[in-house]
Amino acid sequence: KQKVVALVGPTGVGKTTTIAKLAAISKKLEKKEVALIYADTYRIGAIEQLRTFAAIADIPMEIVYQPREMKTALAKFKSRDIVFIDTVGRSPRAKKEIAELARFIGEANPQEVHLVLSASMNNRALKEVTENFRVTAPNRIIFSKMDEAVTFGQVLNIAHATGLPVSFLTTGQSVPDDISVASNMQLARMVYTGEVHD
Repeated sequence: KQKVVALVGPTGVGKTTTIAKLAAISKKLEKKEVALIYADTYRIGAIEQLRTFAAIADIPMEIVYQPREMKTALAKFKSRDIVFIDTVGRSPRAKKEIAELARFIGEANPQEVHLVLSASMNNRALKEVTENFRVTAPNRIIFSKMDEAVTFGQVLNIAHATGLPVSFLTTGQSVPDDISVASNMQLARMVYTGEVHD
């Protein structure tokens, strides 16, 4: 059965790099047939970044300009094992734009919606992001930039406050490296030692 995975979150948290890592791992290590969809076209740089990665990795990619185009793009990739949907970053205070983003996600109806949060953000900023992105219906959290965080308590605070499982942790820019499946033991060690652990 095909799996559809979407990443949402604010600007600058590393969604596009993270989705490239996940796509590369799925194709190269798990030997799955992968496709990419980029929803929205406001950040031209992000599109080019993902397009370049898709070309290098030989992964087909579609750009979706309107929510209603999402089903057509997914239908084109119906033979693929997994489709990753990258989305444009939004300011957590841009509620109208986040609501528009939620319509893209609603049309895609993905099994997994990962809210990507930077571990270097403080508690207050993380709470604002999680509250305002709730409309996109995330069911998992990815914490990026663990290597840039001074402390890790905020990671546990947000996981506890939202009740959402933490799916992955990223610790750098290298694709497909610098990402790991999150575990309770790993997070506990980071909080206790104050250092990044794989």
